[in-house]
Amino acid sequence: MKESAETGGNIPTNLRLLLVAEEIVRAPGPVTPTEVNQTLGLPKPTIHRLFATLEEGGFIRRDIDGRRYTPGRRLRRMAAGVLSGERLRAARFAILTRLAREIGETCNIAAPDRDAMLYIDRVETAWPLRIQLQVGARVPLYCTASGKMFLSTLSDRHLRGYLASSKRAARTRRSLIEADALMAELMLIRRRGHALDNEEFMEGMVAAAVPVKDKEGRLMSTLSFHAPVQRVAFTEVETHLSLLHAAARELAELVS
Repeated sequence: MKESAETGGNIPTNLRLLLVAEEIVRAPGPVTPTEVNQTLGLPKPTIHRLFATLEEGGFIRRDIDGRRYTPGRRLRRMAAGVLSGERLRAARFAILTRLAREIGETCNIAAPDRDAMLYIDRVETAWPLRIQLQVGARVPLYCTASGKMFLSTLSDRHLRGYLASSKRAARTRRSLIEADALMAELMLIRRRGHALDNEEFMEGMVAAAVPVKDKEGRLMSTLSFHAPVQRVAFTEVETHLSLLHAAARELAELVS
């Protein structure tokens, strides 16, 4: 982006929206137009107009403080679409298929989709007893392994904002809906680098999730498996973590 900063207002008009979106996605957290413009060097009215256009189109959205911006639903869906490209999907499917065979249970890739996790790929277990969660399904953040994995990567400030503003209904008797209990769980996940679901989303289902990270160490998606407790006891879930982490590294290399 150095070249863009040096050329400043000479950035071609048809590239400006894309470059603004790129900087917003690249940032480690919510950003202001001024912060983005430190890289792009566009005229002040121009950068604000570009932000307004992206916000109006649903590509970005205002953060809880009203000043900063984060990727919106359309930008996140574009990212998921890139990850679902045909060549990448073939390689990703091969990794998922092998992982599902090694673990013996259904494996999933999910990406953050505003207030939920969106399933973008999965390989089902061969067992007749299985839990159906289709590609395209959206699941809550606070009571799923993949959702909690994502939440644990947010800054403390954004976690507090999420806990203060989100609506959390108990899906099962084990769901963590109290802010203090959920925050403690997320801090544990942050330290250990994986998330577990002990029948919090669905009675009789356990799960584990690990992050798939980009070259800057930021979460792009999550890799998880889930299983009925009739086959996998909760105490056995963590025995599969080494397989999950190894597959997550392979997935990350596909888009590096």
